[in-house]
Amino acid sequence: MDPGLLRDWIHGTVSSLDGVRGEINDLNVFPIPDSDTGSNMLHTMMAAADAVDQLDPDADTARVARAMADGAVSKARGNSGIILSQVLVGLADAAEVNQLDGRVYFNRLWVAGLRLGSLAATRAVSEPREGTVLTLLRRAGENAAQHADATPADLARAIADGCADDLDLTQGQLDVLAQAGVVDAGGRGLLVLFDELVRVLTGVSARRRRYQGALAGGGDRLGHEIGEPCESDDEMDFEVMYLLEGALAEQISTLRTKLDGLGDAVVIVGDSADVVAGEKFSIHVHTCEPGLAVEAGLALGTVSDIRISCFLLDAHRGQEERAGHPPRRKRAVVAVVTGDEAAELFEQEGAVVVRADTGGAGELDADALAKAIIEVDSAHVILMGNGALPAQDLVAVAAAARSRERSVVILPGGSMVQSLSAMAVHDPSELPDDDAYAMAEAAAATRFGAVVTATERALTFAGTCEPGDQLGLIGDGVLVIDPEILGAAAGLIDLLLSTGGEMVSVLAGRNLEPRILEQLEEHVNSNHPGVEFVSFPGGQVGELLQVGVE
Repeated sequence: MDPGLLRDWIHGTVSSLDGVRGEINDLNVFPIPDSDTGSNMLHTMMAAADAVDQLDPDADTARVARAMADGAVSKARGNSGIILSQVLVGLADAAEVNQLDGRVYFNRLWVAGLRLGSLAATRAVSEPREGTVLTLLRRAGENAAQHADATPADLARAIADGCADDLDLTQGQLDVLAQAGVVDAGGRGLLVLFDELVRVLTGVSARRRRYQGALAGGGDRLGHEIGEPCESDDEMDFEVMYLLEGALAEQISTLRTKLDGLGDAVVIVGDSADVVAGEKFSIHVHTCEPGLAVEAGLALGTVSDIRISCFLLDAHRGQEERAGHPPRRKRAVVAVVTGDEAAELFEQEGAVVVRADTGGAGELDADALAKAIIEVDSAHVILMGNGALPAQDLVAVAAAARSRERSVVILPGGSMVQSLSAMAVHDPSELPDDDAYAMAEAAAATRFGAVVTATERALTFAGTCEPGDQLGLIGDGVLVIDPEILGAAAGLIDLLLSTGGEMVSVLAGRNLEPRILEQLEEHVNSNHPGVEFVSFPGGQVGELLQVGVE
């Protein structure tokens, strides 16, 4: 089992899912007709492919499989995406336990992986139903076991063709599918995965009929206003997803019971590592009480990456699209970020993060940034470059990403601390121009600087620095020179506060010792009474810290 095959398969699956995303979305009538199953499965597999791309080129099969699983679990969308992530978890587990002399054999991987993935996905769902992707996944595992002695190509064809046959049967297994005259949307997405496996192995693509959708968009559900009580127990207004960390594994059954009482379509999965205390769990539920659903997780641990979508708005959007009206996509903020912790911080604030440091050189590719903006698929995009690209390059990126259906506004600012100030006032409920203006105003009102280590002797505004000196920069100018980090940082903060300020924000670099932050807070409290001090880990390399004064 060449790890390159897995890489080709995951990237090919992303491309194939993108091609039939609309078809899968049109099939989506269960559990909620919100027309997003294809989009959710595509997003989940894109996360898996991105995780694989971060690996070393010489990573073995087990590492590639585990990276796919981790990426999918951490970024899964919708219950279809979570179930799909468990397929990859099953493959990753199978790759680790079925190694022989350091090798993973194709048939062993898929026979064991599909069985493990089916078990994990079924356990994750509170009320498994026949006629869904769970049925197809179980049957795929059984089919693989029956052809375990076949050649890899024949095994893959047997899995894919069996899945196609079983997909046709779903319409007669689930009443809601029969009433709508469609097959299961998640099952159609699973077939894409298996067909792509055949293509990668043999070079031949299977010819499948187009599965006609029911043009479902919510129907009579649009008859009541958002915020009114649900009319029945099986009619939920919101989809809630979040990541939960710090909870004990034995507490998850309690959470599942709580969420079952608040709604339906409950899916809970752990990360793809061994089950230990403090494992990360991905939570999904359909409910009329999104706040209570989130609070249930907060009672057990740390909640992050909260995503709440309204089925009524999604259904209305779907009806407009089918009527030929332009789609009403959500607004997005795209932030260029350096450092692992900083990336997580911006994601928690709701931004789409583009890393400027994935290549190790701390430089961002303009084409990659334009592509990321397009893939966000939003009608209004606010772009925060954070100094990663020159202004003229940002203008070129925005021009390349703009279209008749997408506006791109560049937020002025040269640092992540300025953008954090902007995110603090970001309000998606406001008109796009009003929101962008408020964010730009907040960024402009934040004075910023940074502390770096001198690498050579140079003449600066503050005098001559020597290699190893700590430099306090405001913009591109060196205004503080000190042999110690604390002295340079304190001097920089004093300068930034010389014209006033209410709050000092520090984004700590990867190499900054925690005691420096404690000493800086003491310095601010002693020398600038009434000024608030907050600090966050950023993880950026190069800058020991960034300082913002609001």
